[in-house]
Amino acid sequence: MRRVTLFVNGKSKNGKVVAVYGTLSDLLSVASNKLGIRASCLYNGKGGLIDDITLIRDDDVLFVSEGDPFIDPQSEAKVTSGLHGAHTDWLTLNIGGRLFTTTRSTLVSKEPDSMLAHMFREKDEWGNKQDEHGAYLIDRSPEYFEPILNYLRHGQLIINEGINIRGVLEEARFFGIEQLAEQLEGAIKNSQPPDDHSPISRKEFVRFLLATPTKSELRCQGLNFSGADLSRLDLRYINFKMANLSRCNLTHANLCCSNLERADLSGANLDGANLQGVKMLCSNAEGASLKGCNFEDPSGLKANLEGANLKGVDMEGSQMTGINLRVATLKNAKLKNCNLRGATLAGTDLENHSRSTRLDGERWCTAIFRSLLRCHWVQVWTLAVPLQDFYRLSCVFLANCDLSGCDLQEANLRGSNVKGAIFEEMLTPLHMSQSVR
Repeated sequence: MRRVTLFVNGKSKNGKVVAVYGTLSDLLSVASNKLGIRASCLYNGKGGLIDDITLIRDDDVLFVSEGDPFIDPQSEAKVTSGLHGAHTDWLTLNIGGRLFTTTRSTLVSKEPDSMLAHMFREKDEWGNKQDEHGAYLIDRSPEYFEPILNYLRHGQLIINEGINIRGVLEEARFFGIEQLAEQLEGAIKNSQPPDDHSPISRKEFVRFLLATPTKSELRCQGLNFSGADLSRLDLRYINFKMANLSRCNLTHANLCCSNLERADLSGANLDGANLQGVKMLCSNAEGASLKGCNFEDPSGLKANLEGANLKGVDMEGSQMTGINLRVATLKNAKLKNCNLRGATLAGTDLENHSRSTRLDGERWCTAIFRSLLRCHWVQVWTLAVPLQDFYRLSCVFLANCDLSGCDLQEANLRGSNVKGAIFEEMLTPLHMSQSVR
């Protein structure tokens, strides 16, 4: 039994192997079924028409037509190559001294609007320079170009280990491959670790303290210590500016000359802390506890709490001689048995100030600036609050206040509104050179 391979006229692909038996008409019938055409003519490989089945030899290659003349399959391939040659020509790129072999269709098809596509869409359209071997010269990094070429080949972003993805991104931008650049930007964003906002623990901070010489400045500006236990630590001269110290335990800590400007101390516990010369400008200590704190520096350095938010602060028994509380907010604060001798209270808000009021804050709030000193309905009776050498208290509103037992020696209440105020058991006479309303 003889076997032959049948192809459609002019084609060299998708052939069928069939057995030769019977007559020529039987073979044409089999060819029609196998190739899906109306077979009427058979040609050998050289175009010769076969009209007798006995002329067919074993393993012959035959071409079947529907009556049309013979077409050489090799000439058809040449025509196809001529039509599409501009997009399938192989070429070599010399990228930074390293050779890459690819086709024009690879560089053109995937990203038709890229610079690479414009460079190689038509031969020599850009006047690309070539080396002595005919490779196109491009002065870029070969390490970063390889992932780009692979992307143009199969559409997948694959970057080998050890290659900086940011370098590949810069190459993609240079060659104008926008879709790849977007993928790279997303990959870079996803690879970055999330911002760590977790609070610093006592153990971590003590390690920092031990590793820092005592004469060196320790900068903790803007750090998060929320809820940390920093009690009884030596924190002198440390910069806590804008740090989050909310709900911290700072009992009996030494904060002498520390910078707490604009720091968040809401709800913190500073009982018994040493706050000599501390800078707390515009800090937020709402609801904090500062009982028994020492703000007085024997050397004369005064603590500065100007503009601080001290709403609901419990400062009972604190030594506050010479403290600067200018335009601070002390609404509902507890100042029982505090020593405020020589303090600056100009513009301080003491609204609803009570000897027994205490509001524990739950979280930090922004600093509150108050420009008027209001002491309406203040109750400070039976308080041992020496106000000797008080100054900048002119135009203070003390209407209906109970000042029984207060030490106001040499206090200047010029122009103050003391209508209805109680001055029983005053230790010293008042200076009221102007009208008392």
